Formats: sequence, C-alpha cells, structure tokens
Amino acid sequence: MAQKLLVVRNDKIGDFMLAWPALACLKNTSPTPHVTVLVPAYTAPLAKACPWVDEVMIDPGSHAGKAAQQTLLLHVKQAKFDALLTLFSTPRIGWLGWRAGIPIRVAPATKWAQVFYNVRVRQRRSQSAKPEYQYNVDLALKLLEKLSLTLSTLPSPPFWPLDEAERHTQRQTLVHEPSEYVVVVHPGSGGSAVNLSATQYALLISQVDQAFTDMSIHWLVSAGPSEQSQAQALIDQLASKGVLAVHFPATTSVDAFALQLAGVDMLIAGSTGPLHIAGCLNIATAGFYPAKRSATPLRWQTCNSAEKRLAFSPPANAGQQDMAAIDIDAAAQQISALLRARCLGTNPQVSVLSKG
Repeated sequence: MAQKLLVVRNDKIGDFMLAWPALACLKNTSPTPHVTVLVPAYTAPLAKACPWVDEVMIDPGSHAGKAAQQTLLLHVKQAKFDALLTLFSTPRIGWLGWRAGIPIRVAPATKWAQVFYNVRVRQRRSQSAKPEYQYNVDLALKLLEKLSLTLSTLPSPPFWPLDEAERHTQRQTLVHEPSEYVVVVHPGSGGSAVNLSATQYALLISQVDQAFTDMSIHWLVSAGPSEQSQAQALIDQLASKGVLAVHFPATTSVDAFALQLAGVDMLIAGSTGPLHIAGCLNIATAGFYPAKRSATPLRWQTCNSAEKRLAFSPPANAGQQDMAAIDIDAAAQQISALLRARCLGTNPQVSVLSKG
C-alpha cells in the first residue's frame, strides 16, 4: 500500500506554486506515495489541477473557530497519514500534526513551532541563500530519506506540464492573428509585494512595443478581483502613448486563469501569484522585485527554466523598495531580447547582472 503523505503550504498562491517542484519530487519516487495537500480554499482549485497531488484538504485557517479546527483534526486523524511535510511552519499546523499522531513530521528548524516536529531541517530562509522552491525541495528530499523512497532524478521544468495541443487551444482564445506575440502584464501587487507604478509599466511596455517593428505584440493586462481599476489605468496610459492593450479575458476561477496563461509568450509582473503560475508553466517571465533581503530576486525566483526568466530590482545605492530606481530602459531592452529569443527559439543575449 502506498505511503500517505500530508503536505502543507497554506499561505498565498505564489507560495503554493513554489511548492510544485517539491510535490513533483514526492510523486516521482519509487514506490510512489499518495500525496494530500492542506491548502486554504482560495488555492484549492490550483491544488486540484496540480499533477503531483492526489487529494486536496481544505484548511479553514487560523481565524476559524474551535469547531472548524476540531473538524480538521478529525479529518487528519481519520486519514492515517504516514508523514507530514510542512513547508511553512506555524504552531497551529505543528500542533495539528502532533495531535493527529502522524509518526513522521518534517518542517524547517525555525521558530518555536519546531517543537512539534521530530525531523527538523535548518534552512535560515531569511538569508535568501537559495530560491524558495529549492528550500521546499530540500525539505521534500529529507522526507524521502526518512521514508526510504527512491528518487532517481530531480524533476525539471515545466512543473505544470501541458501538451502542445492544450497550449495551442489556450492561445487560440487570446490571439487576433497567429503571428502575434502574446504578452500579459500584471500591474497589481496582490497586497503582499511591491510592483512598478502604472507610469513605469506604460513606459516599459511602450519601449518594448517599439522594438518590434516587424511583428505586433498583443498586450493583455491582467488583474485580481480588486485591481480592475488599476488595470484600466494602465490601459488608458498606454492608449495615450499609442499602444493598444486590453483586459485579460475574464475567467470563472483561478485555475481557469492559470490555464489561459499557458497560451502566452511572456508574463511581466511583480513577485505575485501570476508570476509564479507562469513559472510553473515554464513560459518566459520578467519579474520586478524589491532589494529587501528576505524578498530578493534569488529567494523568490520563478521555477521556470533559467533561460526563460529575467528579474529586476533597485540598484544597491537605492532604497530597498524604491522601485522608481529600476532602470526601465535597460529592462525594456532585456525583455525585448528575451521575448524575441523565445519566439524565434534562440537564446537571448541578456545581461546576467539582471537575471534572477
């Protein structure tokens, strides 16, 4: 019988997408375990779409009442998991795993919540020594070691594999002409990440657009539920510069939005959920990050192939979150080079100093 694993990453969408490489490690072992993820309701659609997940359990969250917490505990106990892997440790989840009697409990050796775990991995993530998804993979590998499961080869991008027919279908819903480049810009922040201003994005997009005199770019602007006015402001600014951009097609769910991204050539955004969805799909990304130590381009690097990603942040002589200090001219040049290279199937000549 397959060993039953419970994996917890119950914070934001971007954080959950960066757990996919670790989940891929678990599902590519021999013998293959049964993997359940504990996630909040708003990331559940993505968890259900993940090819590395067998079952989804909803976390009511830390603010839920006692009855909801007791129901969660009952469900975890009844599942009789062989191991718990907590990718982001909190006392509530540690206490849950301990009370549920899960025999192997793995988590980072940080914060006092580690007392509830019997396998602890020292990571010091705040030092940003490696990407977040690699920290997650390290934890998964430790769990595999404890369970004596064999992983012959580390999985590689795409961590959300889709066949070309599916990608083509999604692209057909987005393009006007087959020869167009399709680029999505997400100017929102999701409430957790700094981003460029609408004025900066308008300048960036107009410069990239001008670099493509031989082909047209179909510009799409995406937005979260509360960011539609922000998206419209950018569309209006672009119109004043002679660049046509339209709203990304409305979708009924976050997984439908994610699947539509599979049809685009590039996504440009801050370090938000859409950027990390694009990374899992292994499409080209250009991310804008603060220079804060715990939020560096390396720490929150997308998990797509190295040649498909760019990252930009304020220079060392600027404030950590002074996004106005980012060189938009240089960013536009590198994004244009990467976009042209992706569409032509070649490697872009971009500066390694700006790559995440």
